[in-house]
Amino acid sequence: MLTALLRLFALRPILAGTLLGIPLLTLILLGLAAALFLKLLLYVVLPVTLVFLLVKAFRKPRGEPVYTV
Repeated sequence: MLTALLRLFALRPILAGTLLGIPLLTLILLGLAAALFLKLLLYVVLPVTLVFLLVKAFRKPRGEPVYTV
C-alpha cells in the first residue's frame, strides 16, 4: 500500500503537494491565530481591564469610618 501511495505521489505531484501541504498550512495558521489571540489578550485586554478597575477603585466615594467599641 505504501508503494502504491508513493507511486501516486510520483505521478501526480500537485495532488501530493495538496494532500501534504493543506494540513500543514492549517496547523501553521492555527498556531499563528492562537499566538495572535494570546498577544491581544495580554497586551490589550488585560491592561484595559486593570486600568478600568483601578480608576473604579480610586473614584469610589469613601464614607466615614465605622468605629465600634
